[in-house]
Amino acid sequence: MHYGYFCMIDFLNYYQVTVFQQPHYLQNFVQSTFNALPAEDVKGATIVVSGDGRYFSKDAVQIITKMAAANGARRVWVGLNSLMSTPAVSAVIRERVGADGSKATGAFILTASHNPGGPTEDFGIKYNMGNGGPAPESVTDKIFSNTTTISEYLIAEDLPDVDISVAGVTSFSGPEGPFDVDVFDSSVDYIKLMKTIFDFEAIKKLLTSPKFTFCYDALHGVAGAYAKHIFVEELGADESSLLNCVPKEDFGGGHPDPNLTYAKELVERMGLGKSSSNVEPPEFGAAADGDADRNMILGKRFFVTPSDSVAIIAANAVQSIPYFASGLKGVARSMPTSAALDVVAKNLNLKFFEVPTGWKFFGNLMDAGMCSICGEESFGTGSDHIREKDGIWAVLAWLSILAFKNKDNLEGDNKLVSVEDIVRQHWATYGRHYYTRYDYENVDAGAAKELMANLVSMQSSLSDVNKLIKENRSDVSEVVAADEFEYKDPVDGSVSKHQGIRYLFGDGSRLVFRLSGTGSVGATIRVYIEQYEKDSSKTGRDSQDALAPLVDVALKLSKMQEYTGRSAPTVIT
Repeated sequence: MHYGYFCMIDFLNYYQVTVFQQPHYLQNFVQSTFNALPAEDVKGATIVVSGDGRYFSKDAVQIITKMAAANGARRVWVGLNSLMSTPAVSAVIRERVGADGSKATGAFILTASHNPGGPTEDFGIKYNMGNGGPAPESVTDKIFSNTTTISEYLIAEDLPDVDISVAGVTSFSGPEGPFDVDVFDSSVDYIKLMKTIFDFEAIKKLLTSPKFTFCYDALHGVAGAYAKHIFVEELGADESSLLNCVPKEDFGGGHPDPNLTYAKELVERMGLGKSSSNVEPPEFGAAADGDADRNMILGKRFFVTPSDSVAIIAANAVQSIPYFASGLKGVARSMPTSAALDVVAKNLNLKFFEVPTGWKFFGNLMDAGMCSICGEESFGTGSDHIREKDGIWAVLAWLSILAFKNKDNLEGDNKLVSVEDIVRQHWATYGRHYYTRYDYENVDAGAAKELMANLVSMQSSLSDVNKLIKENRSDVSEVVAADEFEYKDPVDGSVSKHQGIRYLFGDGSRLVFRLSGTGSVGATIRVYIEQYEKDSSKTGRDSQDALAPLVDVALKLSKMQEYTGRSAPTVIT
């Protein structure tokens, strides 16, 4: 059977709902996963089945539950109404103990991340292991191989559907013996974990201060199932500060991707929209994606880049967040993410790791006790409390920093320290990494491969590269190193090759080129452009102006228009 799109970063199999609705499609993938797992992770085991609540999730929960029973599982844990954020799934695997002492061995997570949902949109599924993180390649390779040879699957067709709209345990006599389905509100477990990390009382003082205003947009994703419990009931925020916090199967017809393009309502409310308003924007705003693992942080009329966000959290964590009071074990970022975190690590004498894209690489470091905080440029931030990125954690981290900075400013006439103040002070201390990403989508795959091959070939003579640069832009620093990024995991020794092409400049700037989706439909070329500025008098420039010289160099160096015929990118982030 044809298997749609396998996202090998964390092996998320997602495609249009209609593909998953084909006879046996979902069942074949689930059985292939069961067959790839160690027997003890299935027979007599506890398995979590939940997701972001997108269209087809409720049907998928019933199918997977019946297959778990037929494959000998002892019980299945399901989020109320099938809702459980990806970070909450990781937390439940790692932290939850059933009334009978049971612990989960893994989870089927039903999500297509930040992609749209609905009858004609996307659905997806992935498997997380007993550490709460995505399955490693040794398992995902087996799953993929199994999907190409599978000839049968096991399912307890006679098992009745479970009402997942009501919390409680339903017990059955399954094909392999007693079988339970436990439906529960995962926000309880998630909030319990967050309270071991953050000072909720300090954050509550901030959120209930008349001087501080707040806005959170769940984009009708699963984060809405946690937002009211956390921000309103626990932390005292006004319910009117919540936007789009009712989870919907089609995300309200929107695109649940927390960025300046798709979080339109939040962007407008924070004073960053195109229309002008006399209403004063809130001090702080944030958004989540469909499965609540990504986040966007905004201040009043101010956007915080994801690369800056993780660096600022790391720089302030020890003094602002109780969980990190004894110090950070280390920090890490994905290779395309800006080097803002590197500068913090160097200044604070922290262990630092640069890894390929994919949260499992962070998970390995965390399991080995080598990394506390990590992040990626695609709006993902997290820590070692779980083994997934965590959007609400990132929001609470920022609120903790604001609470610490403003502990003496909440009463009286003292001016609040704003998000923008914190970011600008960070730039003054560590320098600023101006950063942008150009995506060229649906490029001819052959032409894209030729472009990348040429960039690799040019790395053999940096003198020629620098000559080309100086002919075009004399105001750009020289390239001092260039390579094709390769990562040797310090924990298990595994090697990941061909992870992107890097050009590193003498002033700390970088150009990175990555290729993805080289199928018959076309490829996407991603160009990451990063200009480092140490001079504090120059860190307040317009980002586009500061990056313009390096953008010119990137396009000339890659011969983008010559190879692809494109005079402009499809998307600029």
